[in-house]
Amino acid sequence: MSETLIASKAAPVRFESVTKSFGRDVVAVDNIDLHVEAGKLVTLLGPSGCGKTTTLRMIAGLEMATSGRILIGDRDVTTLPATDRDVSMVFQSYALFPHMSVLENVSYGLTFSGFSKTETRDRALAGLELVGLKGFDARLPSELSGGQQQRVAVARALVLEPQVLLFDEPLSNLDAKLRRQVREDIRAIQQDLGLTVVYVTHDQEEALAVSDEIVVMRNASIAQIGTPRSLYDAPVDRFVADFIGEANILPCTIEGVADDMATISIEGYKHTLPARGLAPGEAKLAVRPSRLVIGAQDGFKAKIAKATYVGVRMEYTLEASFGSMFAVHDDVDTPLEVGSDVTVGFSQKGPVLLPEA
Repeated sequence: MSETLIASKAAPVRFESVTKSFGRDVVAVDNIDLHVEAGKLVTLLGPSGCGKTTTLRMIAGLEMATSGRILIGDRDVTTLPATDRDVSMVFQSYALFPHMSVLENVSYGLTFSGFSKTETRDRALAGLELVGLKGFDARLPSELSGGQQQRVAVARALVLEPQVLLFDEPLSNLDAKLRRQVREDIRAIQQDLGLTVVYVTHDQEEALAVSDEIVVMRNASIAQIGTPRSLYDAPVDRFVADFIGEANILPCTIEGVADDMATISIEGYKHTLPARGLAPGEAKLAVRPSRLVIGAQDGFKAKIAKATYVGVRMEYTLEASFGSMFAVHDDVDTPLEVGSDVTVGFSQKGPVLLPEA
């Protein structure tokens, strides 16, 4: 069914030295280069005001680049209006027509695309089946849950068979359980149909869960591009380390470097890890909460300052001589007592040196 609904037209997207300014003083996107491969889901991730939504809107043609070039496939679309670009966008607000049925909402774009009434209906019904809403065609949006409304918005975009499908904070109006379900649905559809998707979110977990590649943005520019695992395991600086999942930023001393491996020391506790181009001296270390080993045989001293039970794990705030840390532990049956002294070490694949410490 999906093969008949979606003729695979997935195309790459390329930004070449693209800048977007509003007036003389506001630079929303600052000279970025970006390549989204055909058939991949790439997420633009960053805090509010970093330029991610403006970047998405420039792909859609809802904003025009001030300078640089934007290509979809081999076509230069830099100056083309939204109506002349083969893209579809799923908005944060869903943008469904409340007075129209689900089928009419999904059919809406097709009625302007030259299809007959019969073909429009068939394609809309196929789109609803694709997103798991077969049999919902006669309902009004108000009769659907938030997750179902989001699926209708996805179906409406899919039936147009776009070269690029754009998502602007698509899950922000859903509760936590629905967010998880709908993001899995979006990812499954994208992979099944081989769609090119550019996805905007400020939610790190969401980005890690759905993406082939993540573009972390900061202050109108790109801080780092990589796979979810590479960004999580090897952030380029403190901002990325802190933004892609939680990270403890700890002071350490690089005592020596040999064969690109550094020996670091924290209060006498030594650990070996990739040097990442750093020389001996003072440095900063990023350590994920799950990779702090509480009760290690070898480590540095800390005290349990706070213990919180969150169901599937314990969360601990640890106080050491150099500051506080956040750690998680799977043992919820025998929690550590507040005020107790512990030895803290690192898991073998734990900390990472920050090149721009």
